[in-house]
Amino acid sequence: MMSLFPYVLAARPKTLPAAVVPVWLGCVLAYYLSGAFDGWLAFYTLMGAVWIQVGTNFFNDAIDADKGADTEKRLGPMRATASGVLSRRAVYSAAVICLLIAGVFGFLLFEARGWVMVCIGLPSLYLCYGYTGGPWPLAYKGLGELFVVLFFGLLAVAGSVFVQLGEWRWEAVLLGFQVGLLSAVLISINNLRDREEDEGNEKRTMAVMFGEVWAKRLIVVEIFLPGVLGVLWLGSDVYLVLLPLLYLALGVPIARGVMVSVPGVVYNRYLAMGGLQLVVFGVAFHMGVLLGG
Repeated sequence: MMSLFPYVLAARPKTLPAAVVPVWLGCVLAYYLSGAFDGWLAFYTLMGAVWIQVGTNFFNDAIDADKGADTEKRLGPMRATASGVLSRRAVYSAAVICLLIAGVFGFLLFEARGWVMVCIGLPSLYLCYGYTGGPWPLAYKGLGELFVVLFFGLLAVAGSVFVQLGEWRWEAVLLGFQVGLLSAVLISINNLRDREEDEGNEKRTMAVMFGEVWAKRLIVVEIFLPGVLGVLWLGSDVYLVLLPLLYLALGVPIARGVMVSVPGVVYNRYLAMGGLQLVVFGVAFHMGVLLGG
């Protein structure tokens, strides 16, 4: 009987907060702004985001193995394709299935909100593959962090608000930047941990291009800038300024640990803390809406 564990491994469930939190907070913000909430539209948006995330992870697993970016020297979690647990064909097939499922939910969103969903959905579906594959892979060109801020922050939050309200709101841009930066912490830690391996395999991440010191400073900025941007919520509600700062209970130890530690296996702990940090921010922002709304 086929085991599902290798597929779960390749799907990288620990990365799913980067897909769930933006949609969740986008829906929360839409309700805060208008009192409107459509559960079915929220479900379609969440499923589209999750399956795109999982599909991206499958493509990443297979393509990095094809390019030799994941080797026996890897410090992070085991990769399914590179380790031989799954064949390349199996992983690529799983990625395509994920995109097809995401496309179904995208079609439902298109029926609800029109061609705007196509303009958002098609680039998102392509970049599942184009993040690490294709003629100009973003992850190999030092654009991973920018991609995360734009697609897992701005576009995901603002798009979720648009799905709920049928309009674009500046508040979604602010929240999108906050969420995107905290999501980028994950990829920045991952890239700093793997800098030496990536450099040897011509994977030009920002950590490879600018070096260890600069990469550490980038992570610190990504952690603290969302808190600074939170001041802009003063025009809406002080709860939205103060409560989300609870994420710094994890952010400060991550920043301190990254600055004083040599990149290595210990960064796996900071990576896990970074995922939890994003969830804590989401919970705290939601609490701010409940208390302030």
